[in-house]
Amino acid sequence: MILDRRSLLTGAFSTVGLGLTQRYAWATSEPEVGDNGLHSQEWFLQSFLDLQEDLSDADGDGKHFAVLWEQAGCPYCRELHAVNLTRPTLVTYLRENFELLQLDLWGSRAVTDFDGEELEERALARKWQVNFTPTICFFPRDTGAVANRSGRQAEVARMPGYFKPFHFLSMFEYVREAQYADQSFQRYLQDKFERIKAEGGTPDVW
Repeated sequence: MILDRRSLLTGAFSTVGLGLTQRYAWATSEPEVGDNGLHSQEWFLQSFLDLQEDLSDADGDGKHFAVLWEQAGCPYCRELHAVNLTRPTLVTYLRENFELLQLDLWGSRAVTDFDGEELEERALARKWQVNFTPTICFFPRDTGAVANRSGRQAEVARMPGYFKPFHFLSMFEYVREAQYADQSFQRYLQDKFERIKAEGGTPDVW
């Protein structure tokens, strides 16, 4: 049997347990922390850290590619895992439509940027001007659009900091629908609010 790149990675990497928090009704325990000090999810992309290949693989699976930057001891990263990533419908949407790669703001793993430059995670964060966590960088599905460009140049949207579940999910929808080509995220979010209200609903901001 021939193992493809993803099958090899699945077997080669151990996963970190999905943790929950007691703060909210739908959660029951504190999110677990991996050996690197980061919270993680078993469904995060396990990667050889060649970003052009990761994007190409994601596109081949009909998904978008995004990079999540976190750091050890970050309270808002904990909130992301304890609140947002305990919501089954939100997680299902992400897993069906995105490959999410977690990188460490202060990490030393070698990562190959879309332009071919290999840097440690912490150096790549500086190159991309990522200054705090969590930060999520989103990229287009068109592999040609990112080739020979740095991630900072190629990204189509950025989530700068912790967003509550409604806004968090909305950003992923905004990218999946390629609305970044036509309008700002703020405009997209306002239109979504108005649409939900017009349908008699109440936006679930938490």
